[in-house]
Amino acid sequence: MRRGAGGRWPTGIRPSAPGARATRLELFYDLVFVFAFLNVTTLTAGNPTPGGLVQCLIVLALLWWCWTAFAAFGNVVRTDQGVVPLVGFATTAAAFVFALAMPQAFRDNPGGLNGPLVFAVCYFLVRASQVAAFGWVARGDPVLRRQWLLLSVPVVIATGLILTASTLPQRFVEGSAEVGLRLGLWIAAIAVEYGVGLVLRGTGWTVISAGHWAERHALIVLVALGESVIALGLGPGLIAGLSLTWPIIIGAVLGIAVVAGLWWAYFDTLALALEQALHRTRDVDARVALARDAYTYLHLPLVAGIILFALGLKGLLDEGADPSNPAWGLPLPGFDLLALYGGVALYLLGLVALGWRALRALRWPSIGFVLLLAASAPLAARLPELIALGLLGVVVVALTAVQTAADAPLRGRVRQVALQEQYAAEADQTRWRGEHL
Repeated sequence: MRRGAGGRWPTGIRPSAPGARATRLELFYDLVFVFAFLNVTTLTAGNPTPGGLVQCLIVLALLWWCWTAFAAFGNVVRTDQGVVPLVGFATTAAAFVFALAMPQAFRDNPGGLNGPLVFAVCYFLVRASQVAAFGWVARGDPVLRRQWLLLSVPVVIATGLILTASTLPQRFVEGSAEVGLRLGLWIAAIAVEYGVGLVLRGTGWTVISAGHWAERHALIVLVALGESVIALGLGPGLIAGLSLTWPIIIGAVLGIAVVAGLWWAYFDTLALALEQALHRTRDVDARVALARDAYTYLHLPLVAGIILFALGLKGLLDEGADPSNPAWGLPLPGFDLLALYGGVALYLLGLVALGWRALRALRWPSIGFVLLLAASAPLAARLPELIALGLLGVVVVALTAVQTAADAPLRGRVRQVALQEQYAAEADQTRWRGEHL
């Protein structure tokens, strides 16, 4: 945060620095989101309908907004110093209960607490604690304290809408109208949170460490990719005692090939180029705009695409392990095909948008392969599921090869700069340790 002249940091708070990186405590926070992503797919797998998909994306959008506040706070202060860890543990507990309530976010199961209400209250507690933490940091600066009040407005409005949706009396509306009204209130809450984030200016927030900001978002992409690996591991139903067969092994290898291709498409060059572009942006307001657009907003399609892909994987290998099914599985249901192919397409489109926003470079190979995915989906719908997964794997691997070749000049420059930065950082650390340890 930009503190005015004479602004003092509160006792127990240590400010971040331009060279700061992600802390181990922030990785601890992310463990909750590993569980949360798993619950998002569980929520949708039990309701494989267009309405269920909308609910999945709504919950994911709220979850992502909670995570971005953790990332922003860690960019402002040192999360593993002073009293901040205690605040983080309390917020993490609320976030865990929030994730625990996700499967019941839209329905109230009998015999327990009201699921939608618990979800709404936990979302309020997480967001309120995050805003309170920023207010605590800003209390020593009168200017920041006034600007901080703007941050509380969308939290109050959004949580009010979610609470209204969770407690909506059924006597007002019934059936599909009730579902539509509840979804409308949820979507309005998301529009408030994300819309205010786009139009609000002068909150005093800035990106102190570009390296930290880039690293935090790269790590959450890894967390989402891990959800795909978990879906592969849990999908075959081996825990239930089903036999290990060649189709299962081939399907697992094909799934890992797709996940590896998605990793390469982001981490090999683009993630490094994004971080370097953020480092080079010296103007404070321009840096905030780039960090907001390229990371807070445009990384959400990446995570959503991976989660949808993981959703499509759920149950795919389970049918392959069932001896009563054909060796290569049955044709994919329409919903699973949409999640599998649509998730990868959304991820690739997110990479295209990132390249254009941060580098002003249009990634034509990725656009071409998205069109290829759309054209091949009708064919995949008629193929056995493992063959359809293999077709997807071929497309993703081919894309990574073509895009890497197209990025060759940029790739050489970006990776050389990243390597030199790594050497310099290691040399500085070695020198300091030799003098002080």
